[in-house]
Amino acid sequence: MRKFRKSHKLDNVYYDIRGPVVEEANRMTQNGMDIMHLNTGNPPAFNLGAPDAIIRDIRTNLRNSEAYCHHKGLFPARNAIVQYYQTRGLRDIDVEDVYIGNGSSELVSICVQALCDDGDEILIPTPDYPLWTASTFLSGGKAVHYICDEENNWYPDIEDIKSKITDKTKAIVIINPNNPTGSVYPPELVQEIVDLAVEHDLIIFADEIYDMIIYDDQNFKPISTMTKDTLVITFNGLSKSHRVPGFRVGWAVLSGNKEDTKDYIEGIDLLASSRLCANVPAQQAVQTALGGYQSITDLVKPSGRLHRQRDIVYERLNDIDGVSCVKPGGALYAFPKIDIEKFNITDDVQFALDLLKREHVLIVQGTGFNWINPDHFRIVFLPDPDNLNECMDRIEHFFNNYHQE
Repeated sequence: MRKFRKSHKLDNVYYDIRGPVVEEANRMTQNGMDIMHLNTGNPPAFNLGAPDAIIRDIRTNLRNSEAYCHHKGLFPARNAIVQYYQTRGLRDIDVEDVYIGNGSSELVSICVQALCDDGDEILIPTPDYPLWTASTFLSGGKAVHYICDEENNWYPDIEDIKSKITDKTKAIVIINPNNPTGSVYPPELVQEIVDLAVEHDLIIFADEIYDMIIYDDQNFKPISTMTKDTLVITFNGLSKSHRVPGFRVGWAVLSGNKEDTKDYIEGIDLLASSRLCANVPAQQAVQTALGGYQSITDLVKPSGRLHRQRDIVYERLNDIDGVSCVKPGGALYAFPKIDIEKFNITDDVQFALDLLKREHVLIVQGTGFNWINPDHFRIVFLPDPDNLNECMDRIEHFFNNYHQE
């Protein structure tokens, strides 16, 4: 029988957040070892569960959730999403502009696939959330990475973006607040990127899944409110802000210039229809989740748990000789830099494996986020302060004794 191999479309597809280092962690767990998982932004795994009202809504409406719903999602859920963005200054949308998905990840894939012909280019930040790069290559497109500057709070480098726009560029991805760096971009900087997109007729993919997880009164402004002259697709959901990643409920909102992108929007609609609908039970919680007081507010204020954990990681990392870290302004992650000469690091996957095996701490190496050099890693600061300090003790001990062979 002939041998079957994976598609060449996967040659440039990586998702090391659940990659080979995680496979080793799973093997160690099966052998009875306790591993501290700092690799995924998975709040319920760290006793950060959903508000009771969300669980109650889903339980109450479970019997009403057995059938397929509209391919764009339940009307009350989509209407709640429209109202949420209206309160943030976006006026030119209605329920027909909202698509609910099995997490925003599904909708990222749909929107990229509907856009790209072979060879089309999408501008994506580096470091990035790797789904964007993977979805672009799987669609036949080409991911072109623009630099986010660590020396400038991990903000996008405008000149680098300009230098990488070609006649094949169709869209630009902006991840704000950012994963993996935790950077929150000033509105005036985002406006510069938006103006570039308008000038070059680029669609804007606005990944704003962490828009409620912001520290120190950082000034966040939704990209959708900044222009009507090009199409903006905003991706968001309940996974992080409402701590229900396993429920898989996210959305994409289309705003701005929908007249000149009608055919593309028809493509999104076709792909959304072909998957029938997103899971219905979780959609029942959207209206309650987005209305009223937002429980995430207590977690991100200065006395809140996430804020305190952010501070622990930032301070402890910078106390380690040979490690430095820009202070995250949002999200759930830090992206520290390693002095690779001091530790002789030439392979950051090996670095991650060595940390796992020696200290039983699981992180994700920086190249897993399409960062070119083996000199960074991402750490999740979701464990409670006691456990987080234990993790940091282990990481500090590791670096005090590490030299890559």
